[in-house]
Amino acid sequence: MSQLGNVSASLMIKFLEEKGFKQSRQKVSHVFFRHPAGKTDVVPVHKGEDLGKGLVSRILRDMAIEKEAFLKWLGR
Repeated sequence: MSQLGNVSASLMIKFLEEKGFKQSRQKVSHVFFRHPAGKTDVVPVHKGEDLGKGLVSRILRDMAIEKEAFLKWLGR
């Protein structure tokens, strides 16, 4: 299966919301998410910049989401 690459913050936010995560707050350029099960994480939103593959991988790991599920959702 394909490897993770750079992903836009808006795409990551859409994916997390579809997985049941809710925006709990936003502080300047960082959006904080919380899942009803208690998991939390932050997605940085900087205009014109994508999330690097390392950050995408860390967000998925922190949220206990399989990388393959994310790649399937992306269609990669």
